[in-house]
Amino acid sequence: MANHHLIDDYVTILAQRLPADTVDELADGLTETYQYHVSRGLDPDRAAEAAINEFGAPDLILTAFVRQSPGRRAALTMLYTGPVVGGCWAATLIAGHVWTWPIPLPVKVAAGAILLAAVSSLTIAASSRRSYRRTTVSAVGGLGLIVLDLAMLTAVLLLGAAPLVWPMVLAIPASATRVVLTTRIMTRLLVQQ
Repeated sequence: MANHHLIDDYVTILAQRLPADTVDELADGLTETYQYHVSRGLDPDRAAEAAINEFGAPDLILTAFVRQSPGRRAALTMLYTGPVVGGCWAATLIAGHVWTWPIPLPVKVAAGAILLAAVSSLTIAASSRRSYRRTTVSAVGGLGLIVLDLAMLTAVLLLGAAPLVWPMVLAIPASATRVVLTTRIMTRLLVQQ
């Protein structure tokens, strides 16, 4: 820390809203900027004010980091690709007469609830503008999508719950690809948090 109360207060505000490693990097840069201004002859108060002005208001910094957060980007990616995979499965379910599949009602309700929870959490993460922590909710959505994709793949490939219909040619590889890609995204997200 620069041991100036203005800079310490600024960093404290950021620490309440951003990950610790990000705050550490910002604090280092702010301290260097402060020390630069002191070395140029500004008194400590003016040097601290100049450094803070160069960095911008904490809300501006937060907004920039939230916009570029891995969780928000992951949520947007999953939301953009979701309708494609969902459309493939919708075509499969309709062509395969899903209403005749031997799937108990509680399982169908659970699948609907998981889908709703996944889409809701991804929407929360993707729409976050001021809360970095809200972007981490994308992990819940990603997990939900993986569970749904694996359930559908298991139902049609291993359990033979569905008759073979042409849309499966699209749905099966779409789900398998999404499982792999979402798992990679989720692994990176969890490592970064």
